Amino acid sequence: MKFAIEKSELLSLVGRTQNVVEKRNTMPVLVNVLIEAKADSIKVFATNLEVSLTAEAKAKVTTPGKAAVSAKNLFDIIKELPDGMVEIIKTDNNWVKVTQGKSVFNLVGISPEEYPVFPSHSTKDFMEIETKVFTNMVAKTIYSVSTDETRYHLNGVYFERLPGSKSNEYLMVATDGHRLSLVNSIKGDQKGQTEGVIIPRKGLSEIYKLLESSGDTFQMAIEGSQLIVISNNTVLMVRLIEGKYPNYRQLIPQNLSQTVKVGREQLLSSLKRVSLLSNQKSKGVTLSFNDGKLEITSNNPELGDAKEEISVDYTGKELKIGFNAKYIMDVLNSFDEDEVDLNLKDQLSPGVLRPLADSNYTCVIMPMRI
Repeated sequence: MKFAIEKSELLSLVGRTQNVVEKRNTMPVLVNVLIEAKADSIKVFATNLEVSLTAEAKAKVTTPGKAAVSAKNLFDIIKELPDGMVEIIKTDNNWVKVTQGKSVFNLVGISPEEYPVFPSHSTKDFMEIETKVFTNMVAKTIYSVSTDETRYHLNGVYFERLPGSKSNEYLMVATDGHRLSLVNSIKGDQKGQTEGVIIPRKGLSEIYKLLESSGDTFQMAIEGSQLIVISNNTVLMVRLIEGKYPNYRQLIPQNLSQTVKVGREQLLSSLKRVSLLSNQKSKGVTLSFNDGKLEITSNNPELGDAKEEISVDYTGKELKIGFNAKYIMDVLNSFDEDEVDLNLKDQLSPGVLRPLADSNYTCVIMPMRI
């Protein structure tokens, strides 16, 4: 194998593989990137068996072939080279030679045959999705994904067509048992799937990073247990989580009698300050509502205590409730609006947070014992 390619093109290609390649050394072969040169282009392949990426770029190919080499080492070398053409040659014993001007690097490689069989797809049922809408939905749900690997079906975001939707509206929902976030806003086309699927957190993070440099739209399809995303010259395949997602609608409380309207930035900055003296593990704070004001307090015998009062739009009966401050701050950081609706019932019932006048985004937080 022998080809020449612009440094910027090669850096972009290999750079996309860095988050995908396996870093835990459970399978040493997966730290490598597979490079295939043919005709007038090269393709790179990277996988950790959960997420697989293929990207392609134009190149001057002298000798077609394949090579596999450490993705990190290759990236670090290319990054330090000056702009211009870079030549890549596969030499004896699967070594890879990187040359630019008077710089020569010889990297130990592995046989391309050792690389795992790369997943493929045959579906043509892709739906076109607005990049900004999708990434916005990911940002509003991914923070609620469970990190408890024993509850593997909660280790991802549930994605489905909105039940009863004639306009093919889609929703995303995530929960870790302590909080839940749900958002719906995608309008796909008739090719979109109807069954809900669970997209793993790692895969969704890689999709988000890929779409950051994408155009206005991208293509997505589901085939068997794989989610396929195509953006420009890159294909990302994510192995879906198999399992039954809980009935999330049962987790959203209804008929909450107390409503609080509060400024997002004001509440967020107060929580940041008061939670500094909360229990560092539980991040517990107490919210006390009483006729137009909210008092936020925290107490940690080892650190001290804190109290802060802010003005809110609240006229209900006096109510005191405990929450994990981090959970509320995660929600507030995902809001774009300046005003927040907080709906409550009593100190033992979950609270519901929404951006003011936006029924498409719902966040539920379980209370803590005070």
